Amino acid sequence: MDPLDAGSGGILRQPKAVWATAGASVVAFMGIGLVDPILPSIASGLDATAGQVSLLFTSYFLITAVAMLLTGFVSSRIGGRRTLLLGLALVVVFAALAGTSGSVGELVGFRAGWGLGNALFVSTALAVIVGAAAGGSAAAILLYESALGLGMACGPLLGALLGDASWRYPFFGTAFLMAVGFLCITAFLREQPKPATKTSVLDPIRALGHGGLASAAASAFFYNYTFFTVLAFTPFVLDMSPYRSGAVFFAWGVLLAVFSVIVAPRLQKRFGSLWVLGGSLVLLAADVLVLGYGDHTTAVVCTIPSGAFIGVNNTVYTELALGVSDAPRPVASAGYNFVRWFAAAAAPFFAPRIEEWTGSLKVPFVVAAVTAVLGALVVLVRRGALTLAAEEHTTRHATRDSVTVFAN
Repeated sequence: MDPLDAGSGGILRQPKAVWATAGASVVAFMGIGLVDPILPSIASGLDATAGQVSLLFTSYFLITAVAMLLTGFVSSRIGGRRTLLLGLALVVVFAALAGTSGSVGELVGFRAGWGLGNALFVSTALAVIVGAAAGGSAAAILLYESALGLGMACGPLLGALLGDASWRYPFFGTAFLMAVGFLCITAFLREQPKPATKTSVLDPIRALGHGGLASAAASAFFYNYTFFTVLAFTPFVLDMSPYRSGAVFFAWGVLLAVFSVIVAPRLQKRFGSLWVLGGSLVLLAADVLVLGYGDHTTAVVCTIPSGAFIGVNNTVYTELALGVSDAPRPVASAGYNFVRWFAAAAAPFFAPRIEEWTGSLKVPFVVAAVTAVLGALVVLVRRGALTLAAEEHTTRHATRDSVTVFAN
C-alpha cells in the first residue's frame, strides 16, 4: 500500500496519539536550527564572541551524544510515554530558562539541559509513532521523517520571526510549543508496552564492535563535522539580519526535507546507496569549499543547496546504520548516534577558533571540505563491510515502494 494513501491506515488517517507525537517532534527538531538566524543577535546582546556563542551547539550536542547511551536504558524501564513526557518537560524548563539568560555561560548551560531533554524525546518518538500508528510502519516512518524535515525547515524561520524583536523570544516560543506538545501527549497517548528485555547503558557501545556499524558511524562522524560547520558557522559568515538569515536557512531546510524524504530513495533505487552517499559527500565538499572562497553572494547561493546534499546523506547514513548489523534497531541507532553527535559538538567549537587562529574565514570551510572527503573515503575503503545494508535496501526497493528511516 502506498503510505501516502489517505485511505485506511494511510499517513493522513492516523490516531490522535500519532499526530500528537509527530507534532511535538516537529517542534523538537525545530530546536536544532532555531538559534541559527539569531546567533549574531545573541552575540551582540550578551557581548559575546562568535566562538562563545557557537558553544550553544557544542553543549547541546555533547549532552545529546552522551544521552544516547541513556535513552534506551530509561525507556526500557519507565516506558515510551513517560520517556517522551520527561524529555518534553526538560525541554520546556530549559528552553524557558534559556530565554532568561543574563550571560552566554548561562545560555550555554541551559542549552545543555535542553539537549538532554531533546535526546530523550527524539530517540523515543519514532518507536512510539510506529507502535501507535495505523497501517504498519511504512506510513509511520514517513510521517516521522516528514516531521523531521518540517522541523528542520521551520526552525530557522521561527527563530527569525521571533528573534527580530528579541533574541530571547524564540526560546520562550519553543517552551510554549513544547508545553502544548506535553499536554497533547498526556491527553492522547496511551502507555506503550515495555520491551521484553531491558537495555543496558553499554549495549550501544557493544554494538559498535560490529565492523559495518563502526564504519558507518566513523564516516558519519566526519560528515557531521561538515554538516554542523555549515549550520553553526555560516551565519557569522553571512552576517545578515535575522529575517534574511532565516530565509536562507528556511530554503536550506526545505531542500533538506525534500531530498531526504523524496529524492534520496529514488537515487538509491537507481544507483545504489554507497554510490549515492559517496557522490553526495564529494559534492558537499565542493560546495562547502566554494562557499568559503566565494564572495557574500556566493556564500548565500552555496549555503542553500548544501541542504540537498545533507538531506541525501542523512537518509542513506541512517539506513546503513540500522541495516548493517544484527543489533536491535534502537541499540544500533543509539551507538551510531553516540559517535556522530560528537562531531556535531566539535564543529561549532573548532570552526570559529580555526578562523581566529588562522585569521581567515576560508580555512574552517577547507577543513569542513576535507572532513566530507574523509567520510567518502571511509565509505570507499569499508564498502565491503557496508555492502550488506546497501544490498538489503536495494532488495526492499525491488519488491515495494521506498520508505526511508531517518532516526535520531
